[in-house]
Amino acid sequence: MTHHPRTIFALIILAAATALALSAAAQDAPGDPTLRLKIGDPRFKDKTLDIAPGGLVSAETGKSLPFAEMIEEMKTARIIHVGETHDSKPIHDLQAKIIRALYEQDRGLVIGLEMFPSTMQEVLNRWSLGILSEEEFIREARWYVTWNFNFGFYRDVFVFAKQNHIPIYGLNAPREIITKIRMRGWDALSDAEKALVPKPDLTQVEHRLLMKQIFGGADMPHAMAGSVGAEAMFEGLYRAQSAWDEVMGANAAAIVERERKKMVVLVGSGHLIYNVGLNRRAYDRNQLPFKTVISVFVDKDKPAETVARSLGDYLFGISAEERPAYPSIGIGLKKVNDLENLFVDTKPIDGVARGQDIEKGDIILNIDGRTWTDVNELRTYLAAIPWDGEVKLHILRAGVEKDVTLKIKLTPPPDEK
Repeated sequence: MTHHPRTIFALIILAAATALALSAAAQDAPGDPTLRLKIGDPRFKDKTLDIAPGGLVSAETGKSLPFAEMIEEMKTARIIHVGETHDSKPIHDLQAKIIRALYEQDRGLVIGLEMFPSTMQEVLNRWSLGILSEEEFIREARWYVTWNFNFGFYRDVFVFAKQNHIPIYGLNAPREIITKIRMRGWDALSDAEKALVPKPDLTQVEHRLLMKQIFGGADMPHAMAGSVGAEAMFEGLYRAQSAWDEVMGANAAAIVERERKKMVVLVGSGHLIYNVGLNRRAYDRNQLPFKTVISVFVDKDKPAETVARSLGDYLFGISAEERPAYPSIGIGLKKVNDLENLFVDTKPIDGVARGQDIEKGDIILNIDGRTWTDVNELRTYLAAIPWDGEVKLHILRAGVEKDVTLKIKLTPPPDEK
């Protein structure tokens, strides 16, 4: 994924097997009203705050406060929701800092993750117990298929959890179930699938308003929008987003009650902003106190970003990056049973591959002289290629073999070229 300096929440539409999935949130362009909606806590929703890079502000007081004071205020909370933009290393560093501080305060801490469905709990347990090496974990968890953002963004959190045997829980549902809800609704699920995903509440007015704002600014595939209509497409996307929030909120609430421990939830900010997403759904289940931490990107040419005071309980100002710490290749890969090699399933529209000589249907014969038959293994290899490096692809396109050099460089969005 190519990171744009103005991004606060990344709205990522993942097209795979005709499915759309909202990852973690919205776009923060200059003047984007998503940051200043009059929703959320009624005490604050008509007020705004200015967030400067490196600043930490409490919504409760409307004033800056020291990091240690925030951690002290979190002592009575049972769930701490910490939002993220998935490809922002500064935000992940902040998440790790918060986890370390909360662990010092309460050694009974547990961590909940958007990145994994609850069905993959065994491999997470084995990591927390120190049984798996990083290489083994990435392979057994199929990290670059399950999530696909560079593990380096999350390494500090995972290493700290492993060193201190902090339990990590997958909060999400298998992607194919969410896809089914998006396309056909919750009632179309089997009994086994319904047991994994509670029926999502689709009646929350402020949450729906927020999603309308987020999805309204997204570039929808024209073919799909035209085939079902814009409103029908939104309803499908809203069902999916609500199902994600419902299942993650339900799982977080259940784990906290069962284990009687404090949980830090790491999830895309779009699931948290204004406290109307999974945080609200978890609270509705058990009324356990919670806090929400949201990071706000501030453009380098601005001294501060003005946001709604109700955006989160604590707001951090983050300097916008020129590029993420780790590049995203942006090549969708697929494997079919009757073909040994992997092939490109969509023309790249994001990441470093966008605009380079990669086409849908290209069969990858080898990369850097090596043959690959597993998507996770190939993506693990590509994740280790640094910025300004390159990889050599030998492909088969329309029956003709071809060599392609993929340069690992930042490419601007098409409207900025």
